[in-house]
Amino acid sequence: MDLRFYLSLFLRRLHWFLLFVIIGSAIGLTLAKVLPPVYVANARLLIESEQIPDSLAASTVQTEATEQMEIIQQRILTRDTLLDLANRFDVYAADDGTIQRRDAATIVEDMRRRITIETTGGASTSRGPVRATLVNVSFSAATADMAAAVTNELVTQILRQDVSMRTGSARQTLEFFEQEVTRLDSELSTRGSEILAFQEANQEALPDSLDFRRSQQTANQERLLQLNRDEASLRDRRNSLVSLREAAQASGVTETPTSQQTSEQQQLQSLREQLSNSLAILSPENPKIRMLQSQVDSLAVIVEQQQSQAGVSQDGSPLSSFDLQLAEIDAQLKFLSDQKTQVEKELTNLKTSIEATPGNAISLDTLQRDYANVRAQYDQAVANKARAETGDVIETLSKGQRISVIEQAVKPSEPEKPNRPVIALAGVGGGLVMGLAMIVLLEVLNKGIRRPGDLTKALGITTFATLPYFRTREEIWRRRTIMYGVLGGLLVGIPVTLWAIDNFYMPLDLLLNSISRRIGLASLIVNVPLAAA
Repeated sequence: MDLRFYLSLFLRRLHWFLLFVIIGSAIGLTLAKVLPPVYVANARLLIESEQIPDSLAASTVQTEATEQMEIIQQRILTRDTLLDLANRFDVYAADDGTIQRRDAATIVEDMRRRITIETTGGASTSRGPVRATLVNVSFSAATADMAAAVTNELVTQILRQDVSMRTGSARQTLEFFEQEVTRLDSELSTRGSEILAFQEANQEALPDSLDFRRSQQTANQERLLQLNRDEASLRDRRNSLVSLREAAQASGVTETPTSQQTSEQQQLQSLREQLSNSLAILSPENPKIRMLQSQVDSLAVIVEQQQSQAGVSQDGSPLSSFDLQLAEIDAQLKFLSDQKTQVEKELTNLKTSIEATPGNAISLDTLQRDYANVRAQYDQAVANKARAETGDVIETLSKGQRISVIEQAVKPSEPEKPNRPVIALAGVGGGLVMGLAMIVLLEVLNKGIRRPGDLTKALGITTFATLPYFRTREEIWRRRTIMYGVLGGLLVGIPVTLWAIDNFYMPLDLLLNSISRRIGLASLIVNVPLAAA
């Protein structure tokens, strides 16, 4: 290997090497100087399990810890919340107190990039015990005070959101079951009214009185048979009396009017005898005499009325014994006929009610089944309401799952990023590598003849001597002036250009992040928050 030849090539291309070294160094040193410091404040939270065992009193909020934190994180990272947070803490205020106008979408994206909420632990595995669920909250800012203040505000919002979500969920559960109990109570009253109305409308044909009505039907049927037998017996007796009368009239026997006394007449006669006997020994003013006289007078009126009506025919003549018996039998037959009509009517009604009972039983069973179903739902809703009330009390008193602060965010003493020495060294190193790569690339692309061996290899001839190209003094000075001018211009222009871009167009941190996202190298570039202009 001809080291002298390669050294001469390096020296010949030294201006290109210096050009890239100056560019890389200028960029690296300028970025290390211009990029704002990033302070990161951290706070630690602990998600505690229920304070009361579920076997004694369970909360109605059954959200897992990780799921709860994901919901809270999404609520905190909403557009309105982030914009309000940035405005309240003047996150994008300049050093002089002015607020630089920025696009809302840019602010929201940058705030989401600054905020970090990480949940660790809590996963139940078959190989180990359940770990405690810890939450790390951090915020990146240009000042230590702002980083600590915003981080503590995020912690406050997390705690507030946790309490609001759990109490709100418990309250919604309680309100739901209160509405359900009210609805089922109303429906239960409606079902009960329907059953009562049905029973009142069909009280004569309900299944619970079916056996009684069947026994009544049997009794009425037996009574009807007895009435028929009695009626037949009376008709036979009447026919016999009529036959005897006809036979007596045929033989010339004359009937005499009846002189049989009635029970009232016999009683009146007995009372008169008692009164006569009592007057023999007592005064007419005696209370007993007066009472007997009053009874005699009352009974005499009744007997007089009976004598005026009984035993007299339509023409006023006294009735015979035969006529009296015949009239008595006719009266009994009329009574039996009325009884038969009444019994037959009752049998008809009983038959109708018995025939309607199966259908009423099905309808009533349907109504009662619906009532029982609603009642079971009502009892279950009442039990659920009681559990919901217990859960609401548990969440109101913060005795359920809760988030507590283990460590508040404190003001960091040193910025976490950027690492200025690493950025500066990366710029210088990148310039060195790019300079060497440029020299190698130029030599690879150059196909010219530069050594005697190249001439022999290209033309197949042997050289006796070679003469190098000699530049004049003017050419040397002109070449050096251009080279040093370009290098000096880059050495001064690159920092000035970066400073102007950072102050008048776009902060370099934002520009770097935007370029990295566009070319897909966001994960390789250190993210820093937007600097306030």
